[in-house]
Amino acid sequence: MQRYFLKEPYEPKEYYEIKDENYHHIVRVMRMSVGERNFLVFNDGIAILAEIITISEESVELKEISKESMEKEMPVQVTVACGFPKGDKLEWIVQKGTELGAHQFIGFPAKTSVVKWDHKKRENKAKRLQKIATEAAEQSHRQIVPQVHLFDKEQALIDGFPKYSQVIVAYEESAKQGEKGNFAKVLTALGTGDNVLVIVGPEGGFSEAEITDFQNAGAILCGLGPRILRAETAPLYVLSAISYQLELVK
Repeated sequence: MQRYFLKEPYEPKEYYEIKDENYHHIVRVMRMSVGERNFLVFNDGIAILAEIITISEESVELKEISKESMEKEMPVQVTVACGFPKGDKLEWIVQKGTELGAHQFIGFPAKTSVVKWDHKKRENKAKRLQKIATEAAEQSHRQIVPQVHLFDKEQALIDGFPKYSQVIVAYEESAKQGEKGNFAKVLTALGTGDNVLVIVGPEGGFSEAEITDFQNAGAILCGLGPRILRAETAPLYVLSAISYQLELVK
């Protein structure tokens, strides 16, 4: 069943009016009619099943049938931060990461990042990525849309470390050295309501100076098994492991 995200908190109403892009999708793309039902998801995470009662030239009106009871969001908030990778890899990470439950995405210019985006390019890229996140959230029946932020400096990422319960860095040198306990320790220590920052490098990995800066700011270096993962694979591995640990095992 189709799902539409609204930019307002839930409030009981006689009917809910849908306009603009969502209206276009309901009427022009899906060609829905009176009596058909959709999910409306509000920006506070509440979702309702709603039935179309009126379709006009500018809006669609729906009435609430029931609230969605099943929890779709992870019990912890996971932010995925990626050093700007090449090509469309960041789009892939945002799309698949949204399906796997990420709460937020951050892109930043790591020292080995090949791509260099000026302010305008970064702004346009962020809009595209946000659209991808919204579409992926609709497809995967999420109750929130992950937000996407693209930083102009790596230091902006480090400055935000204190906001998180745990900060981990997927570090290939740790994997090469056989380190395999840190990530497991982080997973078992996580509790409901925690927020985790997962940092993944671009294709060239992180420099020693970056790793030192991350560690000095409180980050934990983690190997992700014996195999070396690509920049676009590592965040999906982490999200899958967290989901397994907290949603299937506990």
